[in-house]
Amino acid sequence: MMNLKNKNVLVTGAGKGIGFACIEELTSEGAFVFALVKSKKDALKLKKFNNKNVKIYCGNVKNVKLINKILNDSIKSKKAINSVVNNAGIRFRKKFLDISKNDLLEVFNVNFFSIFFISQIFLNFANKYKIRGSIVNISSIVGQRGFNELSAYSSSKGALDALTKSLSTEFANKNIRINSISPGFTKTSYYESFKKKTSLYKWTLSRIPMNRWGEPKEISNLICYLLSEKSSYITGENFNIDGGWLSS
Repeated sequence: MMNLKNKNVLVTGAGKGIGFACIEELTSEGAFVFALVKSKKDALKLKKFNNKNVKIYCGNVKNVKLINKILNDSIKSKKAINSVVNNAGIRFRKKFLDISKNDLLEVFNVNFFSIFFISQIFLNFANKYKIRGSIVNISSIVGQRGFNELSAYSSSKGALDALTKSLSTEFANKNIRINSISPGFTKTSYYESFKKKTSLYKWTLSRIPMNRWGEPKEISNLICYLLSEKSSYITGENFNIDGGWLSS
């Protein structure tokens, strides 16, 4: 058990997969969550929480005005955000020679630039209000290992890993810890369609020593730990949760 009653957390990509599992666990541990979802359909999924410990926002992670509004709302509600989970991201598979400039920009806009600017906005906010807190960025093992037709995606995640390490050193003396988690193959929103690609799916299982895909909750467990005071001396680290993929 982790006591997160003093944690007010902004979670992006909260409507499905790891983000949704994160909200379930954060609220069960006593945290208050400001959940940013992409669509009204995703927002409806969060109604199960009855808004008791969750405030829902619908919009795009690239919308800096919305991010500022969420942070300002947290001050008005006397639940100043002190933690951020940058979970929103897009997968993108295409042969390298077919990737256009617009393709690359879209991948980076969501997977890197949005996180860069959300972090910048939050860190300015934390500095202004003397907030001690934590950021957890959701990266991917693809940022560390070459994968066929995933050059744009892997580049965005590699950039995110580098950003995490740089920010952690720059803000350590401000009592802000910044870490990242790199999931392997996990049962998020793309799992069912991926599973239909029988040969590719069987190949992924053959590469995972634990012979299974991960569950979103197995990622959210670590997210909660990294937001808690139990990880108070951990910053600048990337944690692989991949069933042993990178070790095999």
